[in-house]
Amino acid sequence: MNAVKLASYFYQMEMNDYFTYMKVSESIKESKLSESIKKIALMEKEHAQFWAEFLKKRNVEPSKVKVNRLKIFLINHLSKLINPIILISFLELGESGAIKNYYNFLKTEKLSEEEREKLKKIILDEIEHETFFARQINEKGMSNIRDFVLGMNDGLVEILGAVAGLSAVYLSNPLMVGVSGLIVGMAGALSMGIGAFISVRSQRQVNEAQKEQMEIIFDVAPERAVEEYKRKLIESGVLKELAEDITSKISKNKEAISKLLIEETEENEIRSGLFTGFAYLVGVFFPVIPYFFAPNSYIALPFSILFAGLALTFVAVVISVLSGISIKKKIFEMVISAFTAAGIAYTFGSIMQSIFGIEI
Repeated sequence: MNAVKLASYFYQMEMNDYFTYMKVSESIKESKLSESIKKIALMEKEHAQFWAEFLKKRNVEPSKVKVNRLKIFLINHLSKLINPIILISFLELGESGAIKNYYNFLKTEKLSEEEREKLKKIILDEIEHETFFARQINEKGMSNIRDFVLGMNDGLVEILGAVAGLSAVYLSNPLMVGVSGLIVGMAGALSMGIGAFISVRSQRQVNEAQKEQMEIIFDVAPERAVEEYKRKLIESGVLKELAEDITSKISKNKEAISKLLIEETEENEIRSGLFTGFAYLVGVFFPVIPYFFAPNSYIALPFSILFAGLALTFVAVVISVLSGISIKKKIFEMVISAFTAAGIAYTFGSIMQSIFGIEI
């Protein structure tokens, strides 16, 4: 695709983002957040204007904007059902693609110096948008979505593998497979939940111990804490002269140095543990449920794989949105890996059934 066609596509994309964000801003009751999103919408309109000017300089008139009315309709109604920040996070995945596309355009196309500088600013704007919404997710207490998604994914993959392997052993007894899957799933949920609880709690305890130690160091030998901070700055790539200048300016600010040296843990260990464990159980449900209704494991297994595949697709979409990677790539990666694990487990189960001659 040549530069003109790409610019036309970017123009349409930015204008659609403008209309979308404006519609979302109107549906948000919190005035400060609404104004922030409206500001982002106006920035998208400015980006569209850049592409319009880019086209006009090359004697091409920007085509009439084709507003995705179905998308606007869905945004308008979904924003009333789910938190608008979550909704925006899904939409913001397009910004990740825009950043990559704009960067490639910047590197490969012939642009004037003025155009290059404006495009660099646009790229920074798009990065800023992603950062803003990520910050909103944390501030609104929705960061545990990550725990839920990862826990659900673990439950899906592990129990799908377990029931696939057990299906090869208990061919005519799907109830045995289903009950066994639930038992394994409960044990896994407890393991995941307790693991998440201990992990977050341990990190918090380590941080608290470090803070106490830092208090002692400041009282006994404050210069040592300053030197430690300077060392970390240098290790991170800051020039020695600059590191010395920074430390000299904040050497007496005990609170600032403590925050910079010690990583804060904002997660609540109880909430993290409950979210992770419950999410694991949700993941267990999809591959296990067919075994309680099917007459045999041959019939239950395809449905188990189907339900797990649909659930994994949902999980892949959420992970893609939170991480900013390609939805298609993540779906392919997660579904194929899960089905591969199920295939290997089924083969292993068949081998075990043949070796021990289990017939139930």
